[in-house]
Amino acid sequence: MRFSPDDIDAALATVRAALPPTPQYRWPLLEQALGGETWVKHENHTPVGAFKVRGGLTYLDWLRRTQPEVRHVISATRGNHGQSIGFAARRHGLRATIVVPHGNSVEKNAAMRALGVELIEHGEDFQAAADHAAALAEAQGLHRIPSFHRELVRGVTTAYVEFFEATKAAGGAPDVLFVPIGMGSGFASAVAARAHCGVATRIVGVVSAHADACLQSWRSGVLVEAPATTRIADGMACRLPVADSVALMRAEAEDLVAVTDDEVAAAMRLFYATTHNLAEGAGAASLAAALQQRGRWAGRRIGLALTGGNVDAPLFAEVLAGGKLAV
Repeated sequence: MRFSPDDIDAALATVRAALPPTPQYRWPLLEQALGGETWVKHENHTPVGAFKVRGGLTYLDWLRRTQPEVRHVISATRGNHGQSIGFAARRHGLRATIVVPHGNSVEKNAAMRALGVELIEHGEDFQAAADHAAALAEAQGLHRIPSFHRELVRGVTTAYVEFFEATKAAGGAPDVLFVPIGMGSGFASAVAARAHCGVATRIVGVVSAHADACLQSWRSGVLVEAPATTRIADGMACRLPVADSVALMRAEAEDLVAVTDDEVAAAMRLFYATTHNLAEGAGAASLAAALQQRGRWAGRRIGLALTGGNVDAPLFAEVLAGGKLAV
């Protein structure tokens, strides 16, 4: 997926009308843990606490320009995508219905409702919620926003353009960037920004070992459906990947790495101890993968996408307490 300079400039203008650039910092204690210069892109600092807000802004800006008759949108989420749609829909005066699975994050659900979203709980996982959203869109004549779309990717690309331009100015873009993968918009955005900024950074995608459909599909070249049983990394709980997303991963990924819930929990604790930043499970997956591959990248420049900080307080308390996570 490629974007012209004008596409990127327009996305930057749309996003920056709603939020300033997020920072990228080096943290000495984190660099000690990884054995190399390390830059963290802090997408946990957006107004909804996650990178997804950028895609919601560009998607709904595009929708209002191309389909001004649309007044009500619907989508499915585990939380951050839904917040992005709610945030952008409110700016455009649109109604937004979001479908989440039963047992979804209590605090993410509350955040979506606070943004004016009509929340519907359906099904036991994201795919069931997405199927129900599609059925409601068809039955009620609503515009359904998918989880992977060119306009969503264009918005999220702005995060990695900020990151690559800032690190280039500070001595050079990282040798490797670890990016968590749910449905793949973040990975696709990092690839697009790499091309736009003219850097040679290798991009490693990170999936949950308990939701590895993308990894199996990447390895086999055919779409594989697999259970999504991660307890802690809900933003990576993909049961059925998107074909275009997997094709891009196969063409552009340096590697795909699977991390367990216990590895993610350890990374959440390390982020907190070394930076005092709160990382949700998916947000800490990049660090979990970098720790897993520490020997491979020691002494190199490392980039970590801290993609979100939206974790329920009781779960984070359990993570901080250490030990094996309860099933």
